[in-house]
Amino acid sequence: METTVFDTALGTFGIGWTADGIARLQLPGLDADEMGERINRKDATPGEPTREVEAVINLIEDYADGNVVEFRDIKLDLQGVPEFHRRAYELLLEYGWGQTTTYGELARALGDVTLSRAVGQAMGANPIPLIIPCHRVLASNGKAGGFSAPGGAGSKLRMLALEGVAVGAPAGQMTFGF
Repeated sequence: METTVFDTALGTFGIGWTADGIARLQLPGLDADEMGERINRKDATPGEPTREVEAVINLIEDYADGNVVEFRDIKLDLQGVPEFHRRAYELLLEYGWGQTTTYGELARALGDVTLSRAVGQAMGANPIPLIIPCHRVLASNGKAGGFSAPGGAGSKLRMLALEGVAVGAPAGQMTFGF
């Protein structure tokens, strides 16, 4: 896997890719040196982004600037990701800018509402946050729930606010400020 680190309006991101697609994304919250160490774990090495990877970086920069972007058509490399997690991520990719769901709703869509905790574990293990939008998954009470990225739930709330989502509003609803 090759990687690079890049700056955005939200902070420094790290991205990793293979010939099959984007395999890793690290959200802001670390300085550039720490980000380089984090994104290069497990035999990854710094590389020169391909055109396809540059296009993804541009989308992430646009997102950080507050522009509406969609990531669902990006090629992903999910090798080594458990099948249940993949299924949860595939469902989640259908949620676009400003749309939210709950752990329970995803579990129900996967066939059993009792899988809510397993959905939460899949979100916590997401190797490509933002592109696989785990920040859009809320607790059943409409609150943020957990978030394993640097900054924790505060980062999740900032990402949702950027998309116009007021946490506490019913899942799937944006706030329009009036």
